Amino acid sequence: MDNETQKVVIIDDEPTTLLLLESAVESLAKVVTVSQSANAFSVIKAQLPDLVVLDISMPELSGFEVCKQLKACPETAAIPVIFVTSHSDPENEHVALSLGAIDFISKPIDIGLCQMRVRNHLTIQDQKTKLARVNHELEAEKKQLAITLKSIADGVISINAAGDVTFINPVAQRLTGYSETEALGKPIDEVMNLRDASTNERLLNPALYALEVMRPVAMSYNATLVSRHNQVFRVEDTASPIIDEDGQLSGAVIVFQDVSEAIEMAVKMTHLTNHDQLTGLPNRVLLHDRIVQAITRCFTSKQSIALLLIDIDNFKYLNDSLGHQVGDYIIASIAKRLAKVVGESATLARVGGDEFACLLTEIGSGYSADSIAMACLQAGREPIDIDGKAHQLSLSIGISLYPQDAVNAEEMMRHADSAMYRSKSKGKDTFSFFSKDLQHAMHHRVEMEIKLRNAIENDSLAIYLQPKYNFDDSTVLSAESLVRMFDENGKVIGPDEFIPLAEETGLIHQLGKQVLQKSCEFVAKCNELGQDFKVAVNVAAKQLSNPGFAKEVAEIINEAGIAASSIELEVTESALMHDFEQTRDILNDLASLGVTIALDDFGTGYSSLSYLRQFPLNVLKIDRSFVIDMDKEQQAHDIVTAIVHLALSLELTIVAEGIETQSHFAALKALGCHLGQGYFMCRPMAMADFFTKFIDDCQVA
Repeated sequence: MDNETQKVVIIDDEPTTLLLLESAVESLAKVVTVSQSANAFSVIKAQLPDLVVLDISMPELSGFEVCKQLKACPETAAIPVIFVTSHSDPENEHVALSLGAIDFISKPIDIGLCQMRVRNHLTIQDQKTKLARVNHELEAEKKQLAITLKSIADGVISINAAGDVTFINPVAQRLTGYSETEALGKPIDEVMNLRDASTNERLLNPALYALEVMRPVAMSYNATLVSRHNQVFRVEDTASPIIDEDGQLSGAVIVFQDVSEAIEMAVKMTHLTNHDQLTGLPNRVLLHDRIVQAITRCFTSKQSIALLLIDIDNFKYLNDSLGHQVGDYIIASIAKRLAKVVGESATLARVGGDEFACLLTEIGSGYSADSIAMACLQAGREPIDIDGKAHQLSLSIGISLYPQDAVNAEEMMRHADSAMYRSKSKGKDTFSFFSKDLQHAMHHRVEMEIKLRNAIENDSLAIYLQPKYNFDDSTVLSAESLVRMFDENGKVIGPDEFIPLAEETGLIHQLGKQVLQKSCEFVAKCNELGQDFKVAVNVAAKQLSNPGFAKEVAEIINEAGIAASSIELEVTESALMHDFEQTRDILNDLASLGVTIALDDFGTGYSSLSYLRQFPLNVLKIDRSFVIDMDKEQQAHDIVTAIVHLALSLELTIVAEGIETQSHFAALKALGCHLGQGYFMCRPMAMADFFTKFIDDCQVA
């Protein structure tokens, strides 16, 4: 008991008695004394003490009258009152008790007894205050807990040991369809109708199971809650037993949440993850999974499966020229046609921009891959109407079989891809099966790519030079630079084997750069000996697609320290027409450097003269396919004559290639060709040998 926090008001009109009472109480609490009973009520109301000691007999207002004032006021009614009275005054005591007195102090005052009585009542009052505070805190905690349980986003239901509901929060009420009044006291199985989402079978409530096993448990997978109003919710939950302080099981609580939206979103996300957004077809990920599953089933069924890889021919051209929206329309249209052809038992997937794949798993039951491929080709040939104009399309298809030519899903995809490219090379609009020959070609291609990469990285590509002879005096002041690669045995690998591969893999940029560098170095070596020499270097179409090509050429020429006019760049007609405007800009940039531009293989491409006039050409080369037959066929001779006249009218230098006989040489010289090259005069030779033999002069033998 803290006498600094407790307060006692003593009221008595006798100074002596007031002093005795004060001396008895002052060690127990803070004391406020009042000698005039008329002021007693106002003092008590202002002080709100823990205890009032009140004399009964006073002249102004009696103690009874003061007590009545206190009990009539809500603020002071609960303050305990001890009356001061004489030993022989039972009648007054009776009245005092009826007014709410809790004790008496007899006159004459016994200080010790007085202290004991006041102390006891102050202790009781202190305990009452503490108890009230604890009850208030408990009530506040209870209210906060109730608010928390009602505010929580999950459903909460508690049950007693018998399995009857003792609490249900608003979320649980909404999900079950039972109000608090309706749910309390009912078995939880009646309130929570839990069922399996797949079978609709009744599920054991986890709260009951938690009672049984005496530990926390989780709800069964794939659970649904069917409400009282037959609404169905997908739910997840946990349940725990409630153990009291004595370790006795008093019930269980289940906390559950509605995950319907989350599961629906997960299903949508899974679909998006495994399906193509444009066509709605399975994507490469889902296709791979189904191939793996099909291969697993093949172990027991002993059937074959087939994978068709289907590509839209020339789609890039259509997509670039007509726009991506039209491209998407074409893809969606082809997807619908293919889906109709292959049926529901097959898996049709979109695995790339314009690539589809079809997995057939019933090959052994008359569901033949070639008949499906034929049907797909036929579907692809049907014209597609775009803005009132019919566009004719075609497909190229490659087919791989398991277990005939593949051991896993990845190999099936690779083999089908190789077979599809075989169809492309055969002219498109057809299908091809993967074969051992194709497998050998594929392995050879991989090996060749490795060799090419190593040769470029190790700077081991060899440059051979084929001299160009002046028809007038047979001098050699220029040559064509030809790249060669060697295998591990030192055998020469011809450019026909690796140049197309370099273009396909993008290695042509590095290869072309190295050839140009070596050619410039050769010219620089000639210049050191006072010999002007010119080297022609072939340029691939992909090199001209590089906007920075002209800058790269300038850097290489400057680094070698030679004149740009010492370098001639040979481009083909097809390269010129690949991207007309960009190619023209790049060639103009090259011409401004002083580099000579030659048109190679003239007459084998598809360019028009009106286009050719827009390029800064200096040299026209007559393709060997015309030269080889000009002394046997008049038509070939006439074509060469026309080309020579055209070049002369355009004031172009004429170079004839493929000269193999004296007859070729004489005829071309007679027509007015300026330069010639071919096996008749000299085969291509290594740079070192060429330098030794031709740097001074070369005469026709």
